[in-house]
Amino acid sequence: MPEILPDFLNGLLLPALVPLGLTFKVALTATAGACVLGLGAGYALSRRSLPGRELLDAVCTLPLVLPPTVIGYYLLVLFGRRGVLGQWLQETFGVSLVFTWQGAALAACVVAFPLVCKAARTAFEGVDANLEFAARSLGAGEGSVFVRVSLPLAWRGVLAGTMLALARAMGEFGATLMLAGSLPGRTQTLSLAVYEAVQAGRDNEALFLVLLTSLVCILLLLASGKFLKLSPNT
Repeated sequence: MPEILPDFLNGLLLPALVPLGLTFKVALTATAGACVLGLGAGYALSRRSLPGRELLDAVCTLPLVLPPTVIGYYLLVLFGRRGVLGQWLQETFGVSLVFTWQGAALAACVVAFPLVCKAARTAFEGVDANLEFAARSLGAGEGSVFVRVSLPLAWRGVLAGTMLALARAMGEFGATLMLAGSLPGRTQTLSLAVYEAVQAGRDNEALFLVLLTSLVCILLLLASGKFLKLSPNT
């Protein structure tokens, strides 16, 4: 046993810490972006007076149904070195998202966004409209109504969607591979490390990474399910 433990640490655990840490870094950054964008989009879509609401909802849901390679291609067209936004970022700020962890975070943010958006819309639609109307009748502006009435009543549903988005961001593969590549120590997250290990025939390493990824995602989903059960809006 004393001899097996160092072999386990040096052969499997320690090498997995780098992609694990990078995965959390990318996933947390992506989830923060998806939370901000999804919260705003979900609230807007919950308003019945919004023109073209269902069409906008379909567009916001696209990353859930499009193949990851298609999403990755769109991101390359937009943020690649010759892309519309990518070239502007390079010339203006000297920033390139291709083959960087920030690019991986952007790809993960796009695929995680619909989960926050859908959950936020459902949660906000569950808020009693009479309470919002009462706040407006007392002189509260739309921003005040959102912060003091709508969001406090919908926060559990929004948080549950955010945790689902975090789990999704941790497992992102296709779009990340196309935009950020799989560079060990720079852009190689757990899912990419699993792919590389399988391709190289390192079965023990692949199995360990798969089990590690599954454990982390199960814990996140269990926590998310708990919030869903506690939420009165879902």
